[in-house]
Amino acid sequence: VLDFGWPDMHTPALEKICSICKAMDTWLNAATHNVVVLHNKGNRGRLGVVVAAYMHYSNISASADQALDRFAMKRFYEDKVVPVGQPSQKRYIHYFSGLLSGSIKMNNKPLFLHHVIMHGIPNFESKGGCRPFLKIYQAMQPVYTSGI
Repeated sequence: VLDFGWPDMHTPALEKICSICKAMDTWLNAATHNVVVLHNKGNRGRLGVVVAAYMHYSNISASADQALDRFAMKRFYEDKVVPVGQPSQKRYIHYFSGLLSGSIKMNNKPLFLHHVIMHGIPNFESKGGCRPFLKIYQAMQPVYTSGI
């Protein structure tokens, strides 16, 4: 049993997706009778990220889009796991695809957020405008939440 947990409603870090896929691949290739059982609490879309990433990792699919499509079709048929629907989840599948193809490299250098600029005001409410807030995480732990 391996625990690769990450906070609910978040996409796992790319390093974590890599670790999960490598662990699954190592286990499945160790013996023909080995199987992988995935379980998570809460948001099942996170599980979709792992399944779609592994499908791409193991060359079942030729591209990130095909992995997402194949997973969505499988999910529709089995009705077990929600499809990868969050924009960040889809984005991370594409990032992972870039890592596998070599078009994206991981950067180990620290990232410093100095300011956030919003150009224009999105119209999310019927009266116009929105009430944005900001939540900043460091090492998957919230370190700042702005007022609403």
